[in-house]
Amino acid sequence: MGNSLPAIYNGNVYIGSYDAFLYAIDMETRELVWRFKAGDFIFSGPAIDEKNGIVYFGSKDSYIYAVSARDGKEIWRFKTMDEIMSFPTLYNGKLLIGSLDGYLYCIDAYSGREEWRFKTGGEIVQRFELPVANGMIYFCSFDNYLYALTLDGKEVWRFQLGKYGSSGVPALYKGVLYHGDREGIFYAIEANSGKEVWRFYASKKPISQKPLIFNEKVYFGSDDCNLYCLDLNGNEMWRFKTEGIVGVPPVVYKNMLLVASFDCHVYAIDLVTREEIWRFATSTMQQSYFPPAYEAWETKVKTDTHKEEMEEGKEDKYARSLAMGEFDSYKAKSEYAMKSEYTSKSEYK
Repeated sequence: MGNSLPAIYNGNVYIGSYDAFLYAIDMETRELVWRFKAGDFIFSGPAIDEKNGIVYFGSKDSYIYAVSARDGKEIWRFKTMDEIMSFPTLYNGKLLIGSLDGYLYCIDAYSGREEWRFKTGGEIVQRFELPVANGMIYFCSFDNYLYALTLDGKEVWRFQLGKYGSSGVPALYKGVLYHGDREGIFYAIEANSGKEVWRFYASKKPISQKPLIFNEKVYFGSDDCNLYCLDLNGNEMWRFKTEGIVGVPPVVYKNMLLVASFDCHVYAIDLVTREEIWRFATSTMQQSYFPPAYEAWETKVKTDTHKEEMEEGKEDKYARSLAMGEFDSYKAKSEYAMKSEYTSKSEYK
C-alpha cells in the first residue's frame, strides 16, 4: 500500500496507496466501499472533516484533493507547484499543507480557494498533523528551520535546526515545542518566542517523527534504533534498543508503550518497569510502520505492482526524505538544496 497512515471515519478506513488510489474500506466486512484515483502515488495519510464528511489528501501529482467520504466523488482539487508528501491539517475551516515546492498553503476547506501561501527555502515533508495553538501554526522545512506563523500566514519567528533539514513535526505541550532534527539533536523551544529552552544530543542519526508526550515525559525514536525517554527538563530517563530504525511515534495503550521498528517488530514496553513485555514479528522482510491504535484487522486490495520510474542519473527528491527509507544514504555534507531543480512530470488528466 505504501507509507500512508489510515484514517477512521463512520465505519470505514481511508488509506492512500502507491498505486495512486485512495481507498475506503468497510471495517467490519473488509470490503472495498470505493476508491478514488489521483494522478500519482499517495504518500501521506488523509485528514477527515467528520462534520461535513469530506476527506482531504495530497498526491505526488502536486494536487490537493477533497472528496466525499460517503461515495468518493471529487469535490475540488488544488494544484501546487510540486509533489505533496505532507499530511493535511484541518483547522477552523482551513486546510494547511506543505509541498515540495517549499510553500505552506492555506486553503479554504470547502471551496478549495487559496487563502495564502508562505515560502520557505526548502521542501516541506511532514507525515503528521501540524500543531496549531494560540493563533499560531508550527512546522518545519528542509531549509533547516522550524517556523511559527500566524493563522493569516505572517511569520512570527524561525528557529534554526541542524544542517540536514527536518521532516518531523513538533509536539506542543504547556507552551513548549519538542522537536528532533536530522542531525540527531532533540530540542525544547518556547512556542511564543522561539527561544531555545534546552537541547539533548541523542546521536548523529536523524530524529524524523513527532514525539509523544505522556505523564510529563517525552518519548521519541531515532534512526540509531533507540526509543528515548526524557523528562521535561531534557534529562534522559531511559532508552530502549531495537534492531532497526524507530521512525514513527510510539503509542500508549493501558500500561504499555507500543513501539514499531524497522526490524520488523512491534514492541510492548511496560511504562513502569521499562521492561519488554512482548514483541510481535510483523514480517521477515518489510519495514514496520505503526498507525494509530485502532482495532486490529487487515484486508488486501488486488492491484498491479507499482514502481516509480526515474530518469537515469536524476535524483528522486523523495529518496532524500526520511519517509522513503533511504536511511543509509546520509552523507556528512547536506544533500538538500535550498531550491529544488526537480520538475514534476505528472499532470492530472
